[in-house]
Amino acid sequence: MDRDLSDDDSVVDLSFEAESPLAPPAELLETLPSCDWVLQGDRHQIFFPPSETTGRPQEQRCWSSFLEHRVPVVTEEVAREALLSFVNSKCCYGSAAAGDLVILELKQQNLCRYRLETFSESRISEWTFQPFTNHSVDGPQRGTSPRLWDIKVQVPPMFQEDTRRFQVPHSSLVKECHKCHGRGRYKCSGCHGAGTVRCSSCSGAKRKAKSARRCQMCSGSGRRRCSTCSGRGNKTCATCKGEKKLLHFIQLVIAWKNSLFEFVSAHQLDCPGELLAKARGETLFKDENTTVYPIVDFPLREISLASRRGISEHSAALASRARVLQQRQTLELIPLTEVRYWYQGKTDAYYIYGTDHQVYVADYPERCCCGCTII
Repeated sequence: MDRDLSDDDSVVDLSFEAESPLAPPAELLETLPSCDWVLQGDRHQIFFPPSETTGRPQEQRCWSSFLEHRVPVVTEEVAREALLSFVNSKCCYGSAAAGDLVILELKQQNLCRYRLETFSESRISEWTFQPFTNHSVDGPQRGTSPRLWDIKVQVPPMFQEDTRRFQVPHSSLVKECHKCHGRGRYKCSGCHGAGTVRCSSCSGAKRKAKSARRCQMCSGSGRRRCSTCSGRGNKTCATCKGEKKLLHFIQLVIAWKNSLFEFVSAHQLDCPGELLAKARGETLFKDENTTVYPIVDFPLREISLASRRGISEHSAALASRARVLQQRQTLELIPLTEVRYWYQGKTDAYYIYGTDHQVYVADYPERCCCGCTII
């Protein structure tokens, strides 16, 4: 027999609402005291980082000694070996050309790559909730919630990004579930609380069209058990898991980010800049501190300007929303060699870059198919 639960006040009809957990309305929750927030949005707050003592200004350096450093010169033998190694890594490149081409000229240029890393920590708070299972509640009656930047946490290793979440002490509140209104269940949206649905085989006619025999699927009743709720007519509330109440609390979300600024000095050779940005280099200089200062009076003025620009950009981007924990700037020497060669009456060039002798060739003369990338 069909059940009619339309008058049952213990079950609320939510067939018109989504069944996924919903955030509670803002007016439901009390605002807990806090005095270090600067921006309040959709039930979350972003907090001022505490001021930190800046590092010491960078001492004057003699950069000429750094530029006097030279990586080993690429010889004709090294250039050919690098090309052969590159060709052998490609399934459809022939090695005959690499062995037979005539090297005409080696043009080497050392580039400088400046890299700035800024490791920062940001904190926001947001309301969240979980089913309340009658456990102890750490609410305002136990004390005042600490300021978010006063909460001590374990910082991950420097320059390694991570995100963690913590429950703020003394911020918990128990409220009736806003999804099921404290009932723990709601009417099934599939059968509207009846427990059965119209038989899809006979469309509720109890017999199939032009047949005197009763429908075998529903045994002639015209209805079948609702598969959504297994015939119960209601479903356990997915938000409170049937507990009827929710524990609301402030969640502290801490994000450690590593901001990166990179710059490669200009060059006149026809090698893609994105390859040089990723190339392996030899470190000439490294400076790491809570705050680093721009490189000044470097022989390549573009490096000094890049250092100043990178530090300024990171400072402006993070000043109002994150605390800088550590900065690191490095200068690397990136060797780049243009190898001009002659093969079968034509001249062309390929490039060797990085201390590990990576190769870039735009148009290798011996390819048996076009299915491989050239980089």
